Amino acid sequence: MNVYVRELATALAHTGIQCDIYTRRTDSTTPDEVVVEPGLRVRQIRAGANDLEKEALPAVVEQFTTGVARALHRDPVDAIHANYWLSADAGHRLKHALEVPLTVTFHTLGAVKRASGDDEPDYRIEAERQIIGCSDVLFASCEVEANQLVSYYDAPRERVARLSPGVDHALFSPGQRYAARQALDLGQSERPLVLFVGRLQPLKGLELALDAVAISSVNPELLVVGGPSGVGGSTYVDELVKRAADLGIADRVTWHAPQPHHKLSTYYRAADVCVVPSRSESFGLVALESSACGTPVVASAVGGLSTIIDDGISGLLVPDRSVIGFRDAIDQVLGDEMAALTMGAAAADHASKFTWSAAATAFVDALGARSRELVDCR
Repeated sequence: MNVYVRELATALAHTGIQCDIYTRRTDSTTPDEVVVEPGLRVRQIRAGANDLEKEALPAVVEQFTTGVARALHRDPVDAIHANYWLSADAGHRLKHALEVPLTVTFHTLGAVKRASGDDEPDYRIEAERQIIGCSDVLFASCEVEANQLVSYYDAPRERVARLSPGVDHALFSPGQRYAARQALDLGQSERPLVLFVGRLQPLKGLELALDAVAISSVNPELLVVGGPSGVGGSTYVDELVKRAADLGIADRVTWHAPQPHHKLSTYYRAADVCVVPSRSESFGLVALESSACGTPVVASAVGGLSTIIDDGISGLLVPDRSVIGFRDAIDQVLGDEMAALTMGAAAADHASKFTWSAAATAFVDALGARSRELVDCR
């Protein structure tokens, strides 16, 4: 989500639109305002303690909203774009206070996560329902997410606009695998390399990747890049490490901490295949970035992943999220080097169609197409 906000705002600024990003202060050293580049500023708003856990953030939404409202009275805006349900809650209040259009990208939806097995609270889903009922534009990354907004929340179809995220092709592009492995000091193992990138939480399904690698016929190594997320995150990571040991593959699993975004391109290039076994994904930026680097992706056939991956051409989709399904897909990619190279080339070609400049154009077009009469839920 941070990548999405930064890159979309940058692309909008490049079109000549002034963009101000308001975020909750999480440290005491960052200046109140940072000019990222001409037309793009980041402004810090104090709301609660700097080190608040994610689960405590709903309690400070009102304080955050008050701080943003104070700033917007000094520097008025023509529209608000909120990202994630907490920011959308603030945006909903600001829309009524300032009488400006509200556009929202949810990134994840509570009702969809609950349907896939996550324990999402009722208050989140009810807040999303109210926000959706009052938003002037609802951005969906793909047709699957658009349908979810309609089916789970009764969103008016005419207010749902398609905005597919992009990828920075200057950073994420094909390169030499051996050079990437040398740069990451991954050694000279002869085994193929499977890569997982993402938050270490049940939603992302890393346990499925561990199980699949354990029964793979080609005995690959698994490189995990990510850190714990949410309540119980550290305990969950401990369980994953124990699972790898119990499966007898501890010596074939390497754990790397979360990396700066720009460095991920080297990880993608180093891998033979990238796995995305998520239970749900509104889009799946990891899959897109890996594809842009020419590395085939094996992913769950959920959400936006079916948009990013051309099944059988640029990667493989696993419709049932089974261990056997992921094992077979991984082995298919790793078992035929020439076919994998062809798939990687097709992945890079498919990913080239996703750009942030196109996303900015879609944003402007959707907002411009809306009537100047604001949707009002009151």
